[in-house]
Amino acid sequence: MKNLIKGAVLAVSLAVAGVAVADAERPDHFKGVASPDLQTAVANFSEYNNRLETALAAELTNENLQAIHELTYTLENALEKINSELEELAETLEEVHIASETYKRDDLQKVAPVYLETARIIVK
Repeated sequence: MKNLIKGAVLAVSLAVAGVAVADAERPDHFKGVASPDLQTAVANFSEYNNRLETALAAELTNENLQAIHELTYTLENALEKINSELEELAETLEEVHIASETYKRDDLQKVAPVYLETARIIVK
C-alpha cells in the first residue's frame, strides 16, 4: 500500500515537474486563475477542463487555440496545488496506516479526521 501511494505521488510529481521545466524554457504569457487552496484548485480544474473540452469540440481556429493556450495556465495552477496537497495527503494516509497497523488508537483518532477532511474535498 505504501509503495502504491508513493508511486502515485511520484507519477503526479513527474507530470508537474515536466510542466515546470517546459515552462522555464518559454516566456510567460498569462498567469491564469490562482488556486490558493485545494477546494479552489479542484473547482478550477473541473471548470477549466470543461472549458477545454468545449473548445476542443469546436473548430480549432487561431482564436480558439489562443483561448486553449490561456486556459491551460489555470489548469497548470490547479494541478500544481492538487499535486502539492496530494503529497501531503499521502503522508497523512501513511500515518493512518501505521497507527492502525500498530493499534495506536489515540494517534489514529487524531490523524484520521485530518486525512478524511482533505480527502473529501477531492472525492465527494
